[in-house]
Amino acid sequence: MDILTIILEQIGLFVIYIIVGVLLVKAKVFNATTLETLSRFVLKLGLPVMIFINTVSGVDRAALIRSLPVLGLAVVFYFCTFFLGKGLARLFHLQGSRAQVYRALSMFGNVGFMGIPIVSSIFPEQGMLYISVFTIVDQLVLWTLGVQLTGSGEKSSFQLKKMINPCTVAIVASVLLVVTGIPLPQLLNTALSKIGATATPMAMIYLGGVFACMDIRSYLRVKEFYGIVLVKMVVFSVLFYLATSLLPIDESIHLTVSLLAAMPAMSSLVMMAKASGTEGDYVMGGIFVTTVCSIVTIPLAYWLLQLVG
Repeated sequence: MDILTIILEQIGLFVIYIIVGVLLVKAKVFNATTLETLSRFVLKLGLPVMIFINTVSGVDRAALIRSLPVLGLAVVFYFCTFFLGKGLARLFHLQGSRAQVYRALSMFGNVGFMGIPIVSSIFPEQGMLYISVFTIVDQLVLWTLGVQLTGSGEKSSFQLKKMINPCTVAIVASVLLVVTGIPLPQLLNTALSKIGATATPMAMIYLGGVFACMDIRSYLRVKEFYGIVLVKMVVFSVLFYLATSLLPIDESIHLTVSLLAAMPAMSSLVMMAKASGTEGDYVMGGIFVTTVCSIVTIPLAYWLLQLVG
């Protein structure tokens, strides 16, 4: 199966999951309370377990060493998206807290719930390890700069303890097992694999449920969201691929990071924004627009990567 077919298949699954979430809310099976519970399950159990089990399965120390360039690329990635988000906010004349959360939407993509299944399907052996290494930098930037951009006042101050969360614990634990070569018992491996497999469907169902509760039409008219779609999710993805292709690293590495640039806005941002009381609905609108557009732009970005590669 070629890579474009894999991407289209994964996008199709995302669409189905989102539709299921919409239908469950419309049928009153889910409400705001159950959606919040679903969100906590995904963030605190489903996603960390998926990262952990996919990293320890089929990865060895040699593969870990080969993946270290991803760390450097991730640092460069966020350095570039920091200025990209700042430039887009100025271009659309955004100010105050709205400009800040818009920059967060521009910087942080849905690596966990959309990036992981796409990349791990394309590169079954090493894709999950690339994501885990990338997530180290992703989490560091999210819980430092991301907290400041989505917060206000004291709530925006960085706290080291926020870096210790289920995802970072899963990354550290999986890397330790890979380095030491300690195998998981087969029964535990099977159980964790089945739990981790629920993360993406549950996350997409959650998003569909949240979308069903929104005034969708009002957000479709917000022009700056389409700036993220065009500039960050398409143009930047292609330019980053061209730049990294000049480096002496494996093709799969710079293709992975370039595809991550094409992901829509991170769904966790809305929870961070609402927790601090800043522009939660606006952030949700950005997630909705970028997620819907990604159905087209992710395959488009990959097609362009192949065209220029």
